[in-house]
Amino acid sequence: MIRLLPLLLLNSAASPAPFTLGDRGFASLQEAVDAIGGGTGTIVVAPGMYRQCAVQRGGRVTYRAAEAGAAIFEGEACEGKAALVLRGEGSIVDGLVFRGYRVSDGNGAGIRSETGDLDVTNATFLDSQEGISGGEPAGQRVTIDRSTFAGLGQCGEAPNCSHAIYLKNQGSVRVTRSRFERGTGGHYVKLRSPQVTIADNSFDDSAGAKTNYMIDLPEGARGEITDNVFVQGRAKENGSAMIAVRAESHTYPSAGLRIANNAATIAPGGKATVFVADWSRERLAIGANRLGAGVKPFEVR
Repeated sequence: MIRLLPLLLLNSAASPAPFTLGDRGFASLQEAVDAIGGGTGTIVVAPGMYRQCAVQRGGRVTYRAAEAGAAIFEGEACEGKAALVLRGEGSIVDGLVFRGYRVSDGNGAGIRSETGDLDVTNATFLDSQEGISGGEPAGQRVTIDRSTFAGLGQCGEAPNCSHAIYLKNQGSVRVTRSRFERGTGGHYVKLRSPQVTIADNSFDDSAGAKTNYMIDLPEGARGEITDNVFVQGRAKENGSAMIAVRAESHTYPSAGLRIANNAATIAPGGKATVFVADWSRERLAIGANRLGAGVKPFEVR
């Protein structure tokens, strides 16, 4: 549970220097990021609520909450994109909370990753158009672990839908031990990447509204979707499948994509659905999955 702090901390934390880099303190996150420049450094964020954002233009930066779940960024999006706009060589985000991001193009996010590898752990993304978005046309590696995504997505605020996670790269994306719930449109996880690992997550759509697929791999992918728990809700915009493979284009091969040891059910009042809808017509490695009443295992489309 997120511990909300008094409103008097809206633009600053309890200390005069809410952002620390080694023995140096900074009043703004952007000043701390700029101090690292093209180097490597860790910015520790004190407990508080911040209407601030930052653009990382180089280097390798770690953004770490001094107390996980108690450093909250809210509403302020740099470049009309996100709280953190990342264009460095690499970034780590650990223990931060992002909530309330909405921008004119419908893609307001906690994190916008544009270049460099990205590791996210123990983070929370709430009540925004997107949680994490972006990617680069290169071998970028993205890992997301032990994080929560709730109240995310939209399909009515802009011409295109937005999603809890929407990433595109030519490297890999790994999403593990995370929770997705209460979606408000779009897909929970949409990845345009040749290699994916989506494992040991919880997808609870029982309180979702106007949502679509749980997992969408619109251009195909190899890797695995394993050990996840899915609950399909009743207030769907598109409830025809839980997992969709290559529904848009045949960019990446999908042969051997392993989908196994998952559990999938339908919440009370929900309609029958298909667990895996496949447009690739390749040989997917679909193993044993525990499917509840009304969930058809597989369908070629």
